[in-house]
Amino acid sequence: MRFGGEKATALATCSGREKDAEHSADREPRRTRGSARARERPRFLDLRAIRAAALDLTLEMIEDGHPHLRVLIANERRDRLELLARVVAGLGHDVIAREIEVTEVGAVTARERPDVALVGLGVHSDHALELISEIVRESSCPVIALLTAKDPSYVHEAAKRGVFAYIVDSTPEDLQSAIDITLQRFTEYHSLQGAFGRRALIEQAKGILMARNAVDADRAFEMLRDHSQHNGRKLVDVAQAIVDSHLLLLPPGPQPPSALEQPA
Repeated sequence: MRFGGEKATALATCSGREKDAEHSADREPRRTRGSARARERPRFLDLRAIRAAALDLTLEMIEDGHPHLRVLIANERRDRLELLARVVAGLGHDVIAREIEVTEVGAVTARERPDVALVGLGVHSDHALELISEIVRESSCPVIALLTAKDPSYVHEAAKRGVFAYIVDSTPEDLQSAIDITLQRFTEYHSLQGAFGRRALIEQAKGILMARNAVDADRAFEMLRDHSQHNGRKLVDVAQAIVDSHLLLLPPGPQPPSALEQPA
């Protein structure tokens, strides 16, 4: 991503609108104030310009309805970690943890419960992959891999370890778009998983009713639906009750003979 390196422009590159503000008298005073000082030195060294860019982008994100997220970031390289933290904060999100060590990231993930995790590729790909594995194991949030260049083999390994998306060499605005899309797909994925689980539960309940009442599948479903409507309960809740009761009423398995019952 364009977050690292000597020319760490950070949030100053997130939008070209700040440049327009420096050269246009029609813009609001808040953006034009201090523009002369900004031209006296490179923009990537202008901390005031970076803070102003962060504030402007944060306000735009709020106006556009972007959610305020709790973000965990991890990277083997501390310099990239700190720069990414500034970018994420500039997007209006809370950086709740910054992790480098594989041995610590799992416990921090379980404790902080982030909305999304961003894992950068540092010096060694194995280190980044282990970070991903630990976060995925402990979290219920999507993990996004951040790369500075295309690396198909790394992406393949990251996908096997549970990474949900990746982004290559992007601006902060692109990062925000990737986060939005990833969160939407992650929600849809879990909704689909829930739908499959509910369908499997209903099919299991139908099978129990078919065996107990000697009816076909259609009649078993009608029995479920009728009970649901008459009692004001969701169909899946009725199915769950049938499965639970069936497990309780299963005949006990054969018990091993006691020592007194064993032949001499």
